[in-house]
Amino acid sequence: MKYPVLFIGADQASNESQRKFLWLVRGEYFFLLVAAFFSLGWSDTRTFYIAYAVAFVVPMALMAYRSVKKPEKTWYQARALAESVKTLSWRFAMRAEPFDDDKAIDARRDFQHLVRDVLKMNHAVSDALGGLSASGEQLPNEMQTIREFGLEQRREYYLKNRVSEQRVWYEMKAKSNKRAASIWFWISLVAYALGLFFILTRIVDPSNIGWPTEPLVVFASAAIGWTQIKKFNELAAAYSLTAQEIGLTEVLIRDARTNASFSAAINEAELAFSREHTQWSARQQQGA
Repeated sequence: MKYPVLFIGADQASNESQRKFLWLVRGEYFFLLVAAFFSLGWSDTRTFYIAYAVAFVVPMALMAYRSVKKPEKTWYQARALAESVKTLSWRFAMRAEPFDDDKAIDARRDFQHLVRDVLKMNHAVSDALGGLSASGEQLPNEMQTIREFGLEQRREYYLKNRVSEQRVWYEMKAKSNKRAASIWFWISLVAYALGLFFILTRIVDPSNIGWPTEPLVVFASAAIGWTQIKKFNELAAAYSLTAQEIGLTEVLIRDARTNASFSAAINEAELAFSREHTQWSARQQQGA
């Protein structure tokens, strides 16, 4: 289904802000690791200490820029906006509340009003949307065409193009986040184990130069920090729960035999789809 241009813009803004935030964090950790190697004092030249200073200043600058610009805030808010418009679009196309009016002109008017209200509630992302194209339809013809389908046709369309697609996406994300959490746990553990091993070699033979542990400690800390930022375990659990909820709502949709029961099932499903993004946005606003 073709979505309103506002969804496309908000989706792009969210993805770009996410990439920007994560690359800033990667850059900060990378230069901290470089600074840890410089701290070993391999040279006494002025050039060496100039490079050392640069390696130390860059992560400070990246951290300051990230703290001021807060790209993660735009990421969450733009995603919340995109998902809100998306769920309104599906409710409209499926003729679900609050768009269950038989008069098409009234439903179109209500949709435009609600989309405008959602945009006003998320006015903070206006700067992120400013550089993106605003040309296009806010109420595509495809949405209006689907809305005119019969109940059975709308149900099959929703099950195939919304429920099945979302369930596969959430299951895939749950597995990938669980796998990533395991990988980064073992990476951190190996880094700590290596650091401990090199320290123990100095206990056995204090005269042994051994391998410097400072870069390993910084690397292990960065790995733990990356795991916390990406929230692998939290997301794996949340996505898995949402996938289960989608399975339950699918039963309600299949059992719907009237427009009223179908409308209620659609709203139940859309609530499950949007809950995670709403919670993330709320957590971000609380931390602001």
